[in-house]
Amino acid sequence: MKTQYIEGFALAGFATRTKNTDEMDPAKAKIGNLWQQFYGGAGAALLPESKVYGVYSNYESDASGEFDVTAAADTLAGQGLPGTEAVRIKAGNYLVFSGEGEMPDVVIALWGQIWQYFNESDCPHQRAYQSDFEYYKSESQVEIYIGISELS
Repeated sequence: MKTQYIEGFALAGFATRTKNTDEMDPAKAKIGNLWQQFYGGAGAALLPESKVYGVYSNYESDASGEFDVTAAADTLAGQGLPGTEAVRIKAGNYLVFSGEGEMPDVVIALWGQIWQYFNESDCPHQRAYQSDFEYYKSESQVEIYIGISELS
């Protein structure tokens, strides 16, 4: 895990609104279907150099509230794909968690580590709940960036 300052940047993709408790229930989960929609609707438009992201934004509150999830890429803006929308990664400090393995298992395991880290009583960081994102470096590598705020 490392801390990194990220300049804000824009992406485009397909979005849904959900909450963590719904994602634990297969009957209510939306994120898996969102990724199917992304690859079905945008897969042909992705270039070899496209960077793929999962963006978490518009948090209602904290990890218990609703939030938007956008399956996005840096090369989709302006392509006029039906159903796509813009999303912005906010500038700021992020904790970066890295994982390697089979998708989506590695992403799920990494989120488990993130929740455990932020639930520790002596955690030195506080989540900002502005924007967080997954960056898919390859078919087996992912980095998850969690926006953090300064502790007072």
